[in-house]
Amino acid sequence: MDAQENKTPGAFKKEIGVETLIFPLIFFGIFAFFAWKMGLANALNTMMHTAQDLLKNTVLELTAICVIMGAISGLLSEFGFVSLINRLLQPLMKPIYGLPGAASLGVVTTFLSDNPAILALADDQNFRRFFKKHQFPALTNLGTAFGMGLIVCTYMYGCGTVDQPLGLAVLVGLLGAVVGSIVSTRIMLIFTKKVFGTDAPMETSGSASEVPVHMRAVRPGSVGNRVMGAILEGGHSGVKMGVSIVPGVLVICTLVMMLTFGAGEGGYDGSAYQGVALLPWLAGKINFILKPLFGFSHPEAVGVPVTALGAAGAAMTLVPDLIKNGLVGANDVAVFTAMCMCWSGYLSTHTSMMDSLNCKNLIGKAILSHTIGGLCAGVAAHWLYVLLSTIF
Repeated sequence: MDAQENKTPGAFKKEIGVETLIFPLIFFGIFAFFAWKMGLANALNTMMHTAQDLLKNTVLELTAICVIMGAISGLLSEFGFVSLINRLLQPLMKPIYGLPGAASLGVVTTFLSDNPAILALADDQNFRRFFKKHQFPALTNLGTAFGMGLIVCTYMYGCGTVDQPLGLAVLVGLLGAVVGSIVSTRIMLIFTKKVFGTDAPMETSGSASEVPVHMRAVRPGSVGNRVMGAILEGGHSGVKMGVSIVPGVLVICTLVMMLTFGAGEGGYDGSAYQGVALLPWLAGKINFILKPLFGFSHPEAVGVPVTALGAAGAAMTLVPDLIKNGLVGANDVAVFTAMCMCWSGYLSTHTSMMDSLNCKNLIGKAILSHTIGGLCAGVAAHWLYVLLSTIF
């Protein structure tokens, strides 16, 4: 495509403008801050080691999840389970989330695995055809709100003791995450309706685009051939999804980790997952606001939801020591469960997920919607726990 064809409004700017002068100041200012706090060599080594560890231990795991869930979603779609779920849950999902019943499959798959599992479903043509164009980007918010749900709930429950059981706290946290998912998805739909309208159908390709009403496309051949075809094609789509999330996870998550964590026990040495601990410091400055909203027992508890912005798994590992040191109680665990599950590292995955859904122009809106949803999840969990603990 030549330059003439590319001349669309907003496609060109002055060769040297205001942003040309401002951007280097901000860009090198950030590097200078890390270098001042950590040392330049340590900051660069930490950046490389963190990205390398994320690639080996996070991206490959997420890719495996995408492949497995892609194969499963292919089978569910091939034999009509997606259509059944859509028909059964349409009366529930539509009024609550503003999405078709088939979206509930995204809730199940991400709850059992992680955020990117929704991408394997979203790549299935028989799944896409149930959505309007404005509804499809909201799958990122819906799926992320339940990402790692089973792992988070199980881990938090396991942190309890005989003297302090956490069953009620975890249940309340799960309910709080549901509240957050509704808020996040509904806000996102407000943005997408302005962009796409409400009537535009979702594009599909292949045989799914020609399916008559109340019918579904299936593969030709015997049942065995259909099973193998669905598994392999679904797994192949999972591979593509896994590859597509690499830039977002490595770049965004590395930055968030370095802003979240501090020095190691021996000080800065260039190891992975060290940083300047800026985000927890900022959160501590507004603890007077967070206390009435979330009911945290001590300011140190703020570190858990802040860390969950980048990685829910990392956030969960903070909880046992906080409990051991008497810094958090059951109410805090309820809030942790809600926010770790609802946010589940969305700052490090939302960008790549929206990119995979070809909705890069809505990344900012998705992040804003989910930030509000996660805060609402924590507030709902706190006050639900206060209410239920007085009853029971």
